[in-house]
Amino acid sequence: MTDNTMTDTDDLKTHLLVAIEASASLDALDAVRVDALGKQGRVTQLLKTMGALSPEERQARGPAIHGLREAVTNAIAARKAHLEQVALDAQLASEALDMTLPADAPLAGTVHPVSQVMDELAEIFADLGFAVASGPEMETDWHNFGALNIPETHPARAMHDTFYLEQPARADRDGQSPSSDGGLRLPPADAQHDRETPRVLRTHTSPVQIRTMLANKPPIRIIAPGRTYRSDSDATHTPMFHQVEGLVIDKGITLGHLKWTLETFLKAFFERDDIVLRLRPSYFPFTEPSAEVDVGYSIVKGKRVIGGSEGWMEVLGSGMVHPKVIAACGLDPEEWQGFAFGCGIDRLAMLKYGMDDLRPFFDGDIRWLKHYGFSALDVPTLSGGVGTPA
Repeated sequence: MTDNTMTDTDDLKTHLLVAIEASASLDALDAVRVDALGKQGRVTQLLKTMGALSPEERQARGPAIHGLREAVTNAIAARKAHLEQVALDAQLASEALDMTLPADAPLAGTVHPVSQVMDELAEIFADLGFAVASGPEMETDWHNFGALNIPETHPARAMHDTFYLEQPARADRDGQSPSSDGGLRLPPADAQHDRETPRVLRTHTSPVQIRTMLANKPPIRIIAPGRTYRSDSDATHTPMFHQVEGLVIDKGITLGHLKWTLETFLKAFFERDDIVLRLRPSYFPFTEPSAEVDVGYSIVKGKRVIGGSEGWMEVLGSGMVHPKVIAACGLDPEEWQGFAFGCGIDRLAMLKYGMDDLRPFFDGDIRWLKHYGFSALDVPTLSGGVGTPA
């Protein structure tokens, strides 16, 4: 490699680096890139000469030419990043908003269907004398399964697709979420029944029933709405979903009380008097006897609408609280009886408001909310109607 060749390569490198640094816009920079690295670019032409060189010449000239290409490529990338950042800063500066100024238009936010339905449930059941209870979403295996008559070998566990957690240090398990009703108490996580068992993300809100019975003397009437978790995802299932469960513990409770409660609730929730229920025998480990509850529906404009009896649709599960569950909570099942029920809040919203896919519930798309008529100021009341306006 001659000194002249080395000098030419160095001069070209200096020239291109100066041109790159002097580029004041992305368009100018791209013109330099094409001049250097395009199909007919000067660096590209040098690279093409490598094929005609002898091995000795290639070994002598190759490092300088490849070094030139690498230096130019890196300089272009650095300059491009700088120019893009300058353009972004200028754009952000020109689009700045003074957040102290009053809004020109009403706020666009709306209530979410899940929040709306939770408020509707609280309003309806409050009128029936129920309190609202809540509990931890990270539960012990005992509260989530064992106390509910679901031992380790029980096949029902396979139905829950449970998320198991790493066992935390004991100092991290002292506090629990307080009850939202301000009256019911829930025991701390390290109480007598908080066994040294694995931790799980609760698969249902039934553990709230257990904690309520452990901490409060009957009679008990509660609903327990909240988030629950199972490893499942499709158009009608998500790994996190919302569930509400109800519990009544008192003396002389029968299936008749259960059916009346559910019928009254569903008539108020769907705001129709022609609600017809059908209870089918079923099986749940924590209730005996157990019943699936179907509600009648009619076909209106090709869609199923709750009300009437043209067909049947399952809406929730229910039953009389199993004596073993009552005994696990320190109560005498010979003296105290009760019923429990549970259903998905997301499913209730889908049925009431005509939604056919669960996934948009979690997309945060305000257009979807507006499509179904939700607004920011909808407050459910029994006198004015618990549902949102059509």
